Amino acid sequence: MKRLSPSDVRALSRRPVDDDALLDAARIVNDVASEGDVALRRLAERYDGLAPGAPLVIEQSELEASRRALDAETHALLERTAARIRRFAEAQRAALANVDIAIEGGRAGHHIIPVDIAGCYAPAGGAHPLVSTLLMTAVTARAAGVRRVCVASPQPGPIMRAAAAIAGADALLAAGGAQAIAALAFGTASVPRVDVIAGPGNKWVTAAKQLLAGRVGIDLLAGPSELVVLADETADAELVVADLAAQAEHALDALPILVTTHAPLLEALVDRIDQGFAVGCRDLDEAIDACDRLAPEHLELHVRDPDAVARRVRHCGALFIGPAAGEVLGDYGAGPNHVLPTGGSARFSGGLSVQSFLRTRTWMRLDGSNPTRLCQDAAALARLEGLEAHARAADRRLVASRR
Repeated sequence: MKRLSPSDVRALSRRPVDDDALLDAARIVNDVASEGDVALRRLAERYDGLAPGAPLVIEQSELEASRRALDAETHALLERTAARIRRFAEAQRAALANVDIAIEGGRAGHHIIPVDIAGCYAPAGGAHPLVSTLLMTAVTARAAGVRRVCVASPQPGPIMRAAAAIAGADALLAAGGAQAIAALAFGTASVPRVDVIAGPGNKWVTAAKQLLAGRVGIDLLAGPSELVVLADETADAELVVADLAAQAEHALDALPILVTTHAPLLEALVDRIDQGFAVGCRDLDEAIDACDRLAPEHLELHVRDPDAVARRVRHCGALFIGPAAGEVLGDYGAGPNHVLPTGGSARFSGGLSVQSFLRTRTWMRLDGSNPTRLCQDAAALARLEGLEAHARAADRRLVASRR
């Protein structure tokens, strides 16, 4: 691990995509927008290994067949994991309430409602399917109340298909990359146009989401994965090494970081992991400040009083309080979602949740006698802004209420 001083940590923040990836993704997005399934198939065969003539979309009946074909042990594992994710997501949904309050002349409020159709992306993860990500995205969408869920993943094998069924997906797009994101955003003859796209992916997936944000809702722009372990003299060195090594396993550009107040721990670990950075701090105050400036995707607290430190930390995507609460358990379905902000974006955004699939729609209802003061104020504000027609519309309501 490379040593850094606390003052240098901000330099570790990275953009989720580079300019070259944006250019590549733009070409792919434009091709799918103009050619639909023709371009989608061509690109899926070129980049995703889709066999010529193979279906682009795997329907629910085939997903269910894969679920039924699972061995009992794997089936039970996926069901347990989906249940944990669902329980947490349903608790999130239950915490979000509609609003209904009295206002002058009537009532106003908001309704929290799900989008109609969600697209959930799960990367292939090289030779291994990222089943956990499929469950994290699609189960959460269903818990939010989304009517139709379409998942996308390149070369989805039997386990991914079965997981899609367990998660409640209606269909699975057998494509990945920017081409899958574009197909979900625009819709094609085979692929439904969705309202929200959620889930992490490679830099071309993220670039396509950035390019299409506004045309379609997105959860966040997730770059390379990050873990900060904040450790003091009480930390178990072997457990810290295990967690940092697990983070390095994600990819060559994954970012494991040790922030420690204990010089012997830093000296003992700095040469044991090739990938990542080690930051030595004078005291806990400086260490917490370094963590907040990093605003990492994941932050583990291997310290004497983790609850006290947790109350002081302000910026991270997910917080793991105490050495027992390893990131690996969060990644693999303890409950909270593992699709999280990276590159310092935890300063202003949170991870995937039911809220990613929900909208807040406000409403207002007034009775027949329009409130004088409200109408007068609306007219006065309109005239301050030079909008006379607006003012007259407010004035007209005053006249109508006097009849």
